[in-house]
Amino acid sequence: MKFKGLRWWVVGLIATAAVINYIDRQALPALWPDIAEELYPDKNADERKGIYAIISTVFIFSYAFGQAIFGKIFDKVGTRMGFALSIGFWSIATAMHAFARGVLSLSIFRSILGVAEAGNWPGAAKGNAEWFPTKERAFAQGLFNSGAAIGGIIAFPAIGTLSIYFDWQYIFVVVALLGFLWLIPWWVLVKSPPSKHPWITDEERDYILTGQQNQDLNEDGNFDEGYNPDTAKMLSHKESWGVIIASAAIDPIWWLFIFWIPIYLNEVYGMDVKSIGFYAWVPYVGAMFGAWFGGLLAQNRIKVGWSVNKTRKFVISLGCLIMLPTLLAMADPGGYVASVTNLFGMTPLSGPVSAVILMAIILFGFQTAIGNVQTLPSDLFGGKSVGTLSGFAGMAAKLGAFGLTALVPWLTSGGNYTPAFIIGASLALIAMASVWLLCPKIEPLKPIN
Repeated sequence: MKFKGLRWWVVGLIATAAVINYIDRQALPALWPDIAEELYPDKNADERKGIYAIISTVFIFSYAFGQAIFGKIFDKVGTRMGFALSIGFWSIATAMHAFARGVLSLSIFRSILGVAEAGNWPGAAKGNAEWFPTKERAFAQGLFNSGAAIGGIIAFPAIGTLSIYFDWQYIFVVVALLGFLWLIPWWVLVKSPPSKHPWITDEERDYILTGQQNQDLNEDGNFDEGYNPDTAKMLSHKESWGVIIASAAIDPIWWLFIFWIPIYLNEVYGMDVKSIGFYAWVPYVGAMFGAWFGGLLAQNRIKVGWSVNKTRKFVISLGCLIMLPTLLAMADPGGYVASVTNLFGMTPLSGPVSAVILMAIILFGFQTAIGNVQTLPSDLFGGKSVGTLSGFAGMAAKLGAFGLTALVPWLTSGGNYTPAFIIGASLALIAMASVWLLCPKIEPLKPIN
């Protein structure tokens, strides 16, 4: 039995894992107004926000730790087993949320969830390196990342609807079942890498493996496995630090919205869980289109003859420059959008509509850039090192998000989110600068003499 286009079935499953990843992750933010009211009836809004920040920072710290762990695990046991371990444990952790009774238990369950969910992204990067030729990797990464956006689009209205019929405890159990169901087609379909897979056609195998031949370490004219240094040597390359710092700077922008969209809408506009479900999915539509756009734009530029170096820097810079003014505009979303609509003679939009539209533009820019940042490890090193560098970059990204999330309750005291958005704009500039300054030429690296 042979499957035509087997790599697209694999990328579809990994993207579906990302959808489930974000539904599981967003269940707590979406349900927080109800959970906080039940568990902390004697606390005020700022106190509840502080509790939420504690739980969220525990998740991010665990996620950062999990990125480094799972980067090594995927390089050791392979993509098939690595994903099975990751999604299996995070589904168990999601179900455990139903038994939460306070800060300690919620923090423990979020910690387990964070470590396990972290495997999704180094796993996606490694799956990308295994199953796609170099010219298709940015598009494949965009498909993976769009799964996260689709998860956000689905999560809020779905959870808002479920909250009408079920208590929040039962919703966590229902959401957890999705991961266990995903394991069935994954284990059946992804039997081995493409070089040994029994169901792949000869034409597709040759297309993938020939298209991955961008490494010639000994410069003998024959392609090889490329440069796969140990961890210490990897970190001695400034390009590795360019990837790590870019990830650490850009990722907190995503998490600023992932964690705080529901809280922002609740605090600034007084929305309950059902109303949040009506609005909070909109920014993820922008993220979904950004993931597709960034991948397709990179693929198109390489196809017309641009170098990988020029392509990556152009697309990453474009995404950051889209985010920069829009993050600053979030200081007064209603006023900014009103000025634009008045300029074109359009009917002014309401405050929350303006806010979620600007968020959609920000997340569009973020996803345009991040897919190309995440492909940098496979542009620089051989396949046996991709998971490790992706894991370190992911860990740095989550530590950056940890820092910003911990500051949000203080930065937004009284419901003023402007300082947080200004910091986000600064981070977009740092991400762009780190790629340009620390990765002078994005190409396969060689050992340092």
